[in-house]
Amino acid sequence: MAKGTCMSKALAVGIGVLTVSSVSGLVLMAVMYKLQIDNFPPVSPPTPTKPGIPTGIPPTLRLPDYLIPESYKVFIQPYLYAAINNNYTNQSFVFTGNSTVRVKSMAISETIYLHVHDLNVTTVEVTKLDSNEKLSVKGYTIFQNETNFLKIELKQLSGNGTYYDIFTKFEGELLDNLAGFYVSWYTKKIKAEEEEEEDQERFLATSLLQPTDARKVFPCFDEPALKAVFDITIIHRPGTIALSNEIGGAHKVEIDGEEWIVTAFEETPIMSTYLLAFTVSDFTYKSKPSSTNINIHARKDAIDAGHADYAIEVTEKILKHYEEIFDFKYPLKKIDQIALPDISGGAMENWGFISYQESGLLYDKENASTFDQERVATMIAHELAHQWFGNLVTMRWWNDLWLNEGFATYMSYIGVENAGWDLRDLIVLREIQTAFQVDSLNSSHPLSLQENYIQTSAEIIDLFDDITYRKGAAVLRMLATFITEDAFMKGIKTYLNKFQYKNTVYKDLWSCLQEETKENVEAFMSTWIEQVGYPVITIITQTGETSQEQFLLKQTGGHDIPWQVDIRYIKATDSGVKNDLLRVKGPVRRPHFELKDKDEWLLANVNCTGFFRVNYDEENWNKLRMQLERNHHVIPLINRGQLIDDAFNVARGHRLNITIALSLTKYLINDTEYIPWESALKNLDHLILMFDRSEVYGPIMKYLRKQITPLYNHFENSTINGTIPEKHTDQYNQVNAISVACSNGLPECIKNAKNLFKDYRNGTNDIHPNLRRAIYCSAIASGDEYDWEFAWKQYQRATVTAEKDKLRYALSCTKEIWLLNRYLQYTLDPSKIRKMDLVSTINYIAKNVAGQPLAWDFVRGHWSYITQEYGAGVISLGSLLDAVTKRFSTDVELEELKQFQREQEEDDQGLAARALEQVIERTEANIKWVKENKQIVKEWFMGEL
Repeated sequence: MAKGTCMSKALAVGIGVLTVSSVSGLVLMAVMYKLQIDNFPPVSPPTPTKPGIPTGIPPTLRLPDYLIPESYKVFIQPYLYAAINNNYTNQSFVFTGNSTVRVKSMAISETIYLHVHDLNVTTVEVTKLDSNEKLSVKGYTIFQNETNFLKIELKQLSGNGTYYDIFTKFEGELLDNLAGFYVSWYTKKIKAEEEEEEDQERFLATSLLQPTDARKVFPCFDEPALKAVFDITIIHRPGTIALSNEIGGAHKVEIDGEEWIVTAFEETPIMSTYLLAFTVSDFTYKSKPSSTNINIHARKDAIDAGHADYAIEVTEKILKHYEEIFDFKYPLKKIDQIALPDISGGAMENWGFISYQESGLLYDKENASTFDQERVATMIAHELAHQWFGNLVTMRWWNDLWLNEGFATYMSYIGVENAGWDLRDLIVLREIQTAFQVDSLNSSHPLSLQENYIQTSAEIIDLFDDITYRKGAAVLRMLATFITEDAFMKGIKTYLNKFQYKNTVYKDLWSCLQEETKENVEAFMSTWIEQVGYPVITIITQTGETSQEQFLLKQTGGHDIPWQVDIRYIKATDSGVKNDLLRVKGPVRRPHFELKDKDEWLLANVNCTGFFRVNYDEENWNKLRMQLERNHHVIPLINRGQLIDDAFNVARGHRLNITIALSLTKYLINDTEYIPWESALKNLDHLILMFDRSEVYGPIMKYLRKQITPLYNHFENSTINGTIPEKHTDQYNQVNAISVACSNGLPECIKNAKNLFKDYRNGTNDIHPNLRRAIYCSAIASGDEYDWEFAWKQYQRATVTAEKDKLRYALSCTKEIWLLNRYLQYTLDPSKIRKMDLVSTINYIAKNVAGQPLAWDFVRGHWSYITQEYGAGVISLGSLLDAVTKRFSTDVELEELKQFQREQEEDDQGLAARALEQVIERTEANIKWVKENKQIVKEWFMGEL
């Protein structure tokens, strides 16, 4: 379409048209605003691993530490219009600007290094403040490599705390790659001739600067420890509004005969460059004045329809809750949140101006599910937690990213409670069990790495993974349990107060927590943070012998360092929870783990508070299985899921017979709770992935059909009647029942799904929003091309993102290969599948056994396009590789992966390198496991028919 043509213009062409007016206008504006830096005096960050004064290019990719930025004054002028009409016919996807950064020089030098990427820098000036002397600039160079350095050569900079202003003018292009300052679009219904409505394209410019893309907008010191205050001014077209981190004031001006709007924003607190944000759009907003003004910005039709109402309500509740439990008031005057048509990742925590995907902020109570509503609440809770963890107190370098993301993930479970969501138990399913999978690979990584291990942007991006987010949350939960939640929260208050507006390393956190407990926090936590992986605790209940070892799916490496493990346990004869701290590798005898009564059992890691797996002797496993079959309520709910998850994975690690794990699932025929069912289905899904292309799949499918039938019947009446259970976890299990029953051939399920979808095609959609994703998928999987075409048209017509997402998933469920191939091709066209949805759409297709080989071939064939076109979307490359290779369990598939790895190494891309190593290791483990267990699995399932 036309948008694609406009945005692909070379930067030079756009700049040639605009340079004269932009330069004169920006210089004029630069005189009009004065910088103030008194509110938050900057702190010089400790950076021991950074280079000193370089004579040539710095020896590492880090900026030298002899220049300390204190303030920025930035003018940005995007030239795009919100809409093309009779008044404006030439759309321009470019921006120009200037920046003045004030620095303190701590040493004598002849060079200045800043970061710049994908910008044309046209002017560089350096002024010494005490004398107002403009220094002679001998030259400047932008390094077109992974350093992204702008090197400015001077006669000499003084040291001893002398201040300088570095002024630059620059020009850039508004691309649609979801990184830096980029362009997005949406369609708006407008009245046309004869009162008919037609779609009009609307454009907006917005930003995503995390982790290293502030340098794509203006020359800067783009490292998290180099905090400064920011004075932002945006000059934009009439008919648009500009937003940024702080409150702004707008007025009209004329520049070179054209009317513009100038929005000048108040100075920010001292903060990192990656937390800056700005948007220019024709959005409107809903506001709730309070001690902190809360504003939700979105498309006008979404605001008018009330889709922002829930976000306003939830934000107010969670923000107040955080202020109370952190004992630290949110420090800005306002908090803007914006629902963007395109953003890489679910949301971004920019200080005072948070960006979301539409489905993460907008809630349509007529068409969205309670799961959509929960997603809005949990995403807001996560991003609001960042306002303290990450924004107020920031990790010194990206190697400690978990201090930001682990905390926000953990705190989100606490935050949503005040908005009416009791989700704490689900942390085991969503964070802990998911983190276990990645951390059971040799190619995993510690939560905290050495600073000098993380240098390039690709290496930084690789850290945005399940270890950082999910393991980070899991070990914080474990620590809170170990020292008590009360002591933990008191230590957090100290941490936030002591390090406000500063940067930290994780040991700063330990020192604050240590003040509130007698436990040795650093001794307990050091291995969990500094070492890769986690332990499996093996308990032999006949003797009480207890040992630990790093748990790996492929036991070819691993370290020999013991963790300090807080083991909380119960026995059949004593349900009171006791604990035992294991500090050595073992084996050591623990008399309290010895069972003398033949009917007694031991259950360790009660409520899965520890980040470790547990293995027992077969006798204890069988006693636990029999207890589940006799009366499963005796076993705590979380542990019913934990037992299944541990057993299956310990079996995958060649430490337990797979039949014991399989036998644990038999009791589920009598359980209707979500946590054990979800744990079982995730692990049985692994068996399906390994065997759904072989003769083993038939018996597996029949067993699952038998097991799921009582659960399906339990929810059947409410499904047919279009109602849902009251309890939230029951709602999740209702969806599980439909999905598993239909996909495993339960006739009444398929019949019901087809009838509901038929009614939908005939113009009535009585399917409850909770059930639409499952019903749509089941109907399309058992339907024909006309069902698929109908769903595709509905997807194109849908205006509510939550409904579009359900249809987008369902379209991947067809068994028709030609339709799946067509769908894959659609992902290359942003007018059909938005760029931010490319990865998840391919992942959906790869989940389908018919689509997986197509998706793998598609990713290999389009890898260069995906990585080059999708900018910050590389954050999702790890999940893409994970999804399209999940079924890999043959030597041929392993060789294809290794060949793909060799091609990437030859191209020297370095993108998703760790994720590629991990899927190769997982494939090797799968090959070995399948060879050893295929016949055993087949015989067990045959015996259950």
